[in-house]
Parts: sequence; structure tokens; C-alpha cells
Amino acid sequence: MRTHTRFAPSPTGRLHLGHAFSALQAHDVARENGGIFTLRIEDIDGTRSRPEHVAAILADLDWLGLAWDEPPVFQSQRLGLYQAALDRLREMGLLYPCFCTRADIAASLSAPHGPDGPLYPGTCRARAEPDLRRPHSWRLDMAAAVARTGPLTWHDAHAGTVVADPLSHGDVILARKDAPASYHLAVTVDDAAQGITHVVRGADLFAATHVHRLLQPLLGLPTPAYRHHALLTGPDGTRLAKRHGAPTLEALRLAGEDGRALADKLRKGEVPIGFGQREA
Repeated sequence: MRTHTRFAPSPTGRLHLGHAFSALQAHDVARENGGIFTLRIEDIDGTRSRPEHVAAILADLDWLGLAWDEPPVFQSQRLGLYQAALDRLREMGLLYPCFCTRADIAASLSAPHGPDGPLYPGTCRARAEPDLRRPHSWRLDMAAAVARTGPLTWHDAHAGTVVADPLSHGDVILARKDAPASYHLAVTVDDAAQGITHVVRGADLFAATHVHRLLQPLLGLPTPAYRHHALLTGPDGTRLAKRHGAPTLEALRLAGEDGRALADKLRKGEVPIGFGQREA
């Protein structure tokens, strides 16, 4: 089976150096193994995704010298796949509607913390005859799902064999009130549908893999190999973000910078003064 990787940005803003570093990692794994590199636009957030951001992403990647081997895939055109996955999980009795707001969850003194913040305390799990006319999300009954699959592992290029611990995430949302699928569901379904063999992404998404590894057997999907690469960081040592004031790739491109030269520097681990790398 040929190596198949993907870069999957969300068109909710302009790309920065951290995005460039991640795209290069995925691109180069494919090229070094004679494989396929795919671009997936994760535009499922209809309220924040913008066509101008998509255009900038395409221009930025071309400027860096990266080429994809298949037409870009847009999540907004794949909603039927996500609905089918939700229907399957619902038929298995593993989903329940949730009417709680973030404020409701934050106010619960019984909510322990997980990798992504307060865990959902299960308020709606046993709600009798819920009124589905009210706005609601769909949560995965994590304990029931784990009981169904049994122990799971995955292989990471840097961490080796990892024992999955999806219970640490609590009852995650798989379909939001304002979106037809969560990141966890959409990325798991898409990676399988596209034949992605190697998921190459930042170390900040390592924890999410515990959930993705659980969804794969529940939905009858294959498990790819994983490579969670180091992150570019800002001057404060945290993951590079807009708040650090790092120039966008578009700004560098329009200023006449050499994109391919920048790509070569990033491949060598050379980053601008004040920025750095960390594993997680």
C-alpha cells in the first residue's frame, strides 16, 4: 500500500509558520516514500470558514513549493458521510442528545478535568424522553463505547506503541448544535474514506488520537500509522498562534519573500529569532 498523507487546515484565518511546518512534514513523508500527498480543507465550521482563506491557503502552499496529488477535498461537501457514521453509532446505542451549555458544564462542581478541559459530568446521559426539538448536540457514551471495543493501541513514529485511553476524554461531542460533525468524528471518517495511511500532524493533537482510535473500530474503519511532530512555539514557549504576532505566510509572500527558501529553512529546523520548537 502506498504511503498517503494529508494536510488539513481550517479556512478560519491565514496560515502562519506553524502551519507551514506541519504541511512540510506531511508532504515530505509522502514524497520520501513515493506516496500521495492530499490537501483537505476542513471547512465544516460554516460560521467561521471563508472562501478568501481557502484561496490564501492554496496560494501559500504553492508559494512554499508544495503540490498535492489529488483535487482538494472539502469537508462541507462530505456531510452525508458524517451523518451515516452518526446514524451507525446511534443504532448501536452509543449516542445521546445533550442540551447543556458550556456554562452549565463549567458550573458543575462535579466535573473533573481531562485533556481538553472540564469533562462532561453526564447530566443528559440518562435524561428520559428528551425533547429533540430543542437545540442539542450528540455525545458519545464513552464507557459503553470502550466496553464494546475493549483495549486498543496505536503506533506513533515518536512514541512507539501507545495504549489508548479514550475514557480520559469523557463523553465527547460528535455532532455540535451548530455543526453536523465534530472534529473527532469528521477527521476519523475522512482519513479512512481518503485512504490515509499515515496521519502526520502536530503534537498538540496527540491526545485527540485516543478518541479517534476508539471511533475506528466502532465504525469499522482502519487504523493509520501516526506521526505527531514537534510544534513551533512563540517567544513564551507555547504553541505558535496569532497572539504571538508571527507574520502570516500571506504577508511574507506578498512582501516578496522566497517561499521555497523558507521551506528549506523550516526543514532544517531553522526558525526566526524568538521562536522555537517543542515536542508537545
